[in-house]
Amino acid sequence: MVFTGAEMVIECLRKEGVDTIFGYPGGYVIPVFDALYSAEDINVVLTRHEQAAVHAADAYARTTGKPGVCLVTSGPGATNTITGLATANFDSVPLICISGQVTRNMIGNDAFQEADFVGITRSVTKHNFIVTDRNKLAKNLKESFYIATTGKPAPVVIDIPKDVFLQSAEDSYPESVDLPGYTFPGKGHKGQIRRAAEAINKAQKPLLFAGGGINVGNSSEIFRKLVKETGIPVVTSLMGIGSIESDHKLNLGMLGMHGTYTANLAVSECDLLFGIGVRFDDRVTGDTSKFAPSAEIIHLDIDPAAISKNIPVDIPIVGDCAMVLEELIPQIEKKERNSWTTKLSDWKKNAPCKNIYEGENANCPDTDKLMPIEVISSVNSKFKDSIVTTEVGQNQMWTALYWNFQKQRTMITSGGLGTMGYGFPAAIGAALANPGKRVIAIAGDGSLQMNIQEMATAVKNKLPIVIVILNNGFLGMVRQWQEIFHNKRYSSTYLNDVEVLGKEEQVTPDGSPDFVKLADAYGAKGFRVFNLEELDEALNEAENHTDGPIIIDCIIEPEANVFPMVAPGAGLTDMIFSVEKQN
Repeated sequence: MVFTGAEMVIECLRKEGVDTIFGYPGGYVIPVFDALYSAEDINVVLTRHEQAAVHAADAYARTTGKPGVCLVTSGPGATNTITGLATANFDSVPLICISGQVTRNMIGNDAFQEADFVGITRSVTKHNFIVTDRNKLAKNLKESFYIATTGKPAPVVIDIPKDVFLQSAEDSYPESVDLPGYTFPGKGHKGQIRRAAEAINKAQKPLLFAGGGINVGNSSEIFRKLVKETGIPVVTSLMGIGSIESDHKLNLGMLGMHGTYTANLAVSECDLLFGIGVRFDDRVTGDTSKFAPSAEIIHLDIDPAAISKNIPVDIPIVGDCAMVLEELIPQIEKKERNSWTTKLSDWKKNAPCKNIYEGENANCPDTDKLMPIEVISSVNSKFKDSIVTTEVGQNQMWTALYWNFQKQRTMITSGGLGTMGYGFPAAIGAALANPGKRVIAIAGDGSLQMNIQEMATAVKNKLPIVIVILNNGFLGMVRQWQEIFHNKRYSSTYLNDVEVLGKEEQVTPDGSPDFVKLADAYGAKGFRVFNLEELDEALNEAENHTDGPIIIDCIIEPEANVFPMVAPGAGLTDMIFSVEKQN
């Protein structure tokens, strides 16, 4: 058949099973939007900023396992995607970014809205293309989807000049790809798997370390089988949350800078650590010389470059997580390790900072204001079977520590890059990808404002997103560092004085918006709550409100902190449990 370049893009989307794309039009990509005008089988979601389009496509991919797709124009439209692409790249998210470009004869001439998008995105994508030959368009589109979704998933950019969109050719969409030199691991090395099994069987204090690769690789089921059949306790990374139930008796919680007391001590004392789909990044390890000092380390990852990159590994296994675990599990003996499990149980019982599955938080200040753990617990109780997105900072850590996640692909957050402004547009992508599923967006009053314009997108699409703001009047995590390490010198982190928020006036002082009025301005509902009774009333309203977003602005204790905390450069056993204990 004869297709214009723009029509071939639509043909590609159909052949790849894409039902939703996120985008923002502009001059050099008009031909594709024109072709989409008649494509009733593809839902085009107009975001209000290109960064938000990428974050929404990212969450669409994270919650479904299918590639997310965004469509933007050249110049500033393309450059606005960089933060989103870097976010997805860090967290191994399959994503396709299709961008318009100036016509081929104008490339390199500093034409209006020209940018070297391929050059700019080299460090934040798995691969990128610029299509300068119309006859290679279909081939490059097919290759983009294949590269993005195979091996270690990641974003791919395909930059297409406007005249290529307009040029017609006799063409068909390829059924397969031929990429000499592009390979990715499958089954792991049998000898290495056998070595790993022998080491696990010999260990007296083994520990599993579950990373985001388990969720990315749809390997939660086989991982849970590993836990059940071996009885080995588990710690998780932030991205590994959901790989096993948060309240599972063998789940010790998140590891690292804001990890649980039990998880951090367990890693520091185990004699074998089996990391699965993890990067051993600095927020997990702390001082690498003190990380798992007595442990033999096994590392399973699909990316050979990740192994021994940060932590020396004794037994490396390169391969697909599910395939390797399928072969490994029958070789592992289930053994009783009573002294180890007793010690872990004692640590849980005596933890200075406990999560909601271990009892009351032992570190709540004496205050009449809402505490974050109370908010998270109440929202979790009301919306148990939901997808949760977070912004970045204290709100993210409180959610990771206190929400009871039961399934993979339900904790959607920016891990590696730590992108403020991610959570709300991610909630939009998650809601569109999972109709009928309630999506909860946990946010800080600072981070929510970074992409607040997407309220228009959520209202326009009638998405039942519950936006829960943990409003402390600060850029909370930076403020916490300033409190602990800089003698409370709150430089540029003070957003507004939450102390003067009055129940009668229901107004906010200068510095932050009135989120209730802001919701109303966009045609949404908003509530401000000061205590648990008011929160329960707002949650009841939210439960019955299913035709659009709702904001619940929770006024929390301004100086509530995330504990435990490991100072930068310290070892995992050097945990901070309160501000008062600091010099």
